Amino acid sequence: MKEFYYPYLNKYLQFYQFSIENSEDFWSIQANILPWFKKWDKVLESNGNFHKWFIGGLLNASYVCLDQHVINNFNKDKIAYYYENELGETKSVSYYQLYLMVNNLATRLKDLGVNKGDVILIYMPLNIEAIVSMLAVARLGAIHNVVFSGFSKNSILDRIIDSKAKYIITTTHTYRKGKIIDLKSNIDFIINEYKDIKNVILFDRKKDYKIDNLDPKYIVIDNLDGYNYIDPVIVESNEPLFVLYTSGTTGKPKGIVHSTGGYLVYVANTLKWGFNLGYDSIWWCTADIGWITGHSYVVYAPLTLGVSSFIYEGAPDYPDPSKWWALIEKYKITEFYTSPTALRMFMRYPLEYIKKHNLSSLRVLGSVGEPINPEVWVWYFENIGNSVCPIIDTWWQTETGGFMIAPFMGIIPLKPGFASLPFPGVVVDVVDENGSSLNANEKGFLVIKKPWPGLMKTILNDEEKYNQIYWSKFKGWYCPGDYAIKDENGYIQLLGRADEVIKIAGHRIGTFEVESAILENHKVAEAAVVGVPDEIKGEVINAFVVLKQEFNHLKDNVNIHNEIKQTVRDVMGPVVIIDKIFIVDKLPKTRSGKIMRRLLKAVLLGKELGDTTTLEDEASIEEVKHAYQELKQSLNK
Repeated sequence: MKEFYYPYLNKYLQFYQFSIENSEDFWSIQANILPWFKKWDKVLESNGNFHKWFIGGLLNASYVCLDQHVINNFNKDKIAYYYENELGETKSVSYYQLYLMVNNLATRLKDLGVNKGDVILIYMPLNIEAIVSMLAVARLGAIHNVVFSGFSKNSILDRIIDSKAKYIITTTHTYRKGKIIDLKSNIDFIINEYKDIKNVILFDRKKDYKIDNLDPKYIVIDNLDGYNYIDPVIVESNEPLFVLYTSGTTGKPKGIVHSTGGYLVYVANTLKWGFNLGYDSIWWCTADIGWITGHSYVVYAPLTLGVSSFIYEGAPDYPDPSKWWALIEKYKITEFYTSPTALRMFMRYPLEYIKKHNLSSLRVLGSVGEPINPEVWVWYFENIGNSVCPIIDTWWQTETGGFMIAPFMGIIPLKPGFASLPFPGVVVDVVDENGSSLNANEKGFLVIKKPWPGLMKTILNDEEKYNQIYWSKFKGWYCPGDYAIKDENGYIQLLGRADEVIKIAGHRIGTFEVESAILENHKVAEAAVVGVPDEIKGEVINAFVVLKQEFNHLKDNVNIHNEIKQTVRDVMGPVVIIDKIFIVDKLPKTRSGKIMRRLLKAVLLGKELGDTTTLEDEASIEEVKHAYQELKQSLNK
């Protein structure tokens, strides 16, 4: 791997030290990144585990994202978003055009009776109208609750009931892998089941869909042309901007509430610190707006900074696995931010899908969603970044609002598999069960010891759960539930969820460690491991493995099982022995790309699957069950 020169490392470390020793002064300076209507009276106020930031500060998120750029004319005509979908349809909007669209929709919402504090559910695919919807809701001081367009009607209903949404914004349909995905029928179900919905704004996409049997609650819109202006509603910094439900990998989704001022200060600064975007940047964060990554780094941070972004409505490998790389070439993407899950999928395919495209416009790469295995990191660096682009491996959560651990601007040394150092103002540690700091390379619980502006306000309708889940294990410290180690230089490596740690003969082993070892085998594209009870060792490891496309013919060959087991033994030593391996074509994942290991464990233990509303593909679980039954039968023979 190419060696980089890091002349600014010491300056960064000094900057970081100032940020934690002078926390309130530091964040007061950083908050000037926003155009406030009124500055704050107090930087931070804490009440137990609840924290308020920039108390008394007045602002509006829509104004921050749009008006400031239009008023000063500097970014008025700059492209805010380039858009393309699977049909090849394209569109681009300037900051001024986006501003007009937001004002037009906000005016219509206001005419329907939307007021400050109302909750509006947005059920839209990743397109410009979806982003307009978020900003129009924010302009009125209302609260948006975005639900991913791939969710089922029951998932939507649960979120509407919990958030007490009064209005819905949706569209007729979307496109996915060449298919038309109907969205309106799910909303038909909702308004029939939940009578408190006052109105539904329906964007009519015209093509490929006929609207009929329309409920009187629908207000149909086919464009947002024209000129209207509505004053942005002024909100206090700590008033909520949105509620967003977690993916539910560990049970029923939780409604995470984020503030306006602290959240916007944090996401804008972290995007600047992480990727050092320039005026000429064409930023592509591949996340959907249904997830926190889309909220923070597709919508709010890029618009606050006046960046040009690209968004794509469609599957990453349709009509073939070269689609994303063709888009990078076409739009000359400069900074690219995606998930290890997507990268592992592309690793299954031959490299010619990548090599036929010119990716030289890329300057920085990023990773989000779950820990990136060292093998995937190197593949990404060499094949997508041409061994010259630094990789910003970011660790954070829906609850944290934005990046918490990442290599600042790529100016600190990179280490494959490590998210590197905490961001300015963020104090992290790795501790044991008693909360004592561990030595280098000892495994323990990741904790965050000081509040930061991006921290969620609470869990909607359940402050007790907020306290119990995040603050009860270590009093006064935020515990995200991740297992980690810290190396000699303070670099953090995430080893998986703490509740997924496997205990073998007294050894605590993170799922990430074993999965990374499996990926050392060049025939493997993806892997997920879980621990199952064992009378002698306490737990043993079962692995679910996806082979690269060119090795699929080995799926039924028992030798591949032995080969993978030997690879793990060679990498991790004799203590880590895989008991059983199941070769499958796909792993069960949430629609945000996280592997649902609890479902794998449920299949192995014969237990109920529990909540599967966020599962991307129901067929993946059936395949897991089939692989389990086949192996079970072969062992019985």
